[in-house]
Amino acid sequence: MDILYLLIPLAVVLMVVAVAGLMWAIRNGQFEDMEGPAHRILMDDDDPRIPGRRPGGEGGEAPGKEGTARPEEGKGARGA
Repeated sequence: MDILYLLIPLAVVLMVVAVAGLMWAIRNGQFEDMEGPAHRILMDDDDPRIPGRRPGGEGGEAPGKEGTARPEEGKGARGA
C-alpha cells in the first residue's frame, strides 16, 4: 500500500505533462490541417518519367542521360 503514495503523484505529474504537451501542440497549429497531407500525397504534380522525352516536350534522351555512354561504346575497342 505504501507504493500508492509514489504511484498516484507520479501518475498525476505524468498526466499534467501530457496535457501540457497537448496544449502546446494545439496552440502551435499542429492540428490545423488534418486532411492536407493526406490529399497532397495523392496529387502528383511531377513530370512523368517517360524515356526518350525531355521535360520541355522535346525529343531525345531522357533527362540526366546526356554525356553518358554505354559500356560497349566506351573509349575504343580493346585489343584492336
